Amino acid sequence: MRPSGGRRRPARDDAHRQAILSNIPDQAWLKDVESRYVAVNEAYAEACGLPQEEILGRRPTDVWPSAIAIQYLTTDRTVLASGTQQRYEERRPDRRGRMRCYETIKTPVRDARGRIIGTAGISRDITHHKNLERELRRSRGQLRQLSAHLHSVREEERARIARELHDELGQNLTALRLGLDWADAQLVPGQERLSAKLASLRHLADATVVTMARIATELRPIILDDLGLAAASEWLAESVAKQTGIEITLSITLNRDPQAHEVAITLFRILQEALTNIVRHAQASLVAITLTESGREIVLEVADNGCGFAPSAHQRRAPTLGLLGMQERAAAVGGVLAIESGIGSGTRIALRVPRRRPRGPRSRSAP
Repeated sequence: MRPSGGRRRPARDDAHRQAILSNIPDQAWLKDVESRYVAVNEAYAEACGLPQEEILGRRPTDVWPSAIAIQYLTTDRTVLASGTQQRYEERRPDRRGRMRCYETIKTPVRDARGRIIGTAGISRDITHHKNLERELRRSRGQLRQLSAHLHSVREEERARIARELHDELGQNLTALRLGLDWADAQLVPGQERLSAKLASLRHLADATVVTMARIATELRPIILDDLGLAAASEWLAESVAKQTGIEITLSITLNRDPQAHEVAITLFRILQEALTNIVRHAQASLVAITLTESGREIVLEVADNGCGFAPSAHQRRAPTLGLLGMQERAAAVGGVLAIESGIGSGTRIALRVPRRRPRGPRSRSAP
């Protein structure tokens, strides 16, 4: 590059510079402050479709289509004015007319006094990388849709089994209990052994009814369908506190339940999984649950005073099925799950989900 007003550098410097550029597999170039090409490598000349000697001394408007040339001149001016490196992605057709994606970096070039005397640039073809990213996003979207479908199917199956337990098995157990009462009423004095046996069977039937009701409730709490998320959350917190002895505080400030039933189920199941993890692993004595609204989102937070864990170590490990399930449930309804923890400082789980379930997976088009 020729500093303005000075002597031309030795020809061997130009040769060294050209040799360096030519050994760069990506498109590389040097320009002066007027955006005139001072040096280009073979990859850049091939992209332009011109010999190197026909590019040198000319500006982008002389070697590129107008729209591309204007973009290059604009980014040149930005680098020269700011004196800082610029990195951006661009799309332009190759010699065969195929649209390609490039990552371009432009850097100011300074002389020995620190004055900007031009720009240096390099442009790398990242089309294959972008195609892989796009395919990965598509695959992730499909897996997320599949995960959401499986969650939905599982919830429907749980609801069906719970209904059958309540309606079919519950009615049969009730009829059995009434039959045992009738049989006991038919006994005559002197049949004490038979009466004791019937009493034992009635006790077994009563215990089976209680067990059946518990299983049905765990499969699908009727209270969630009948009274909504707030009531179901209160029931769950009270049940866990009673069974484990852990002190659980619950604060709910919801104006109304989520409009999408899938969102309510997601919030309930994630709360259920969070409490299960606390009981199994946290060694906590206190849990604070808050269920609030923030704009168009519902926010669930579960914090405990348990043993916690080191986030860095947790990130290096493969996610547990419980945590992975919580994340997938959240993502299926457009939510975000965040986890904060530290050794000896407990764990905090924060879930934000929109009131309405999104119509499809989020996607981002390639630049």
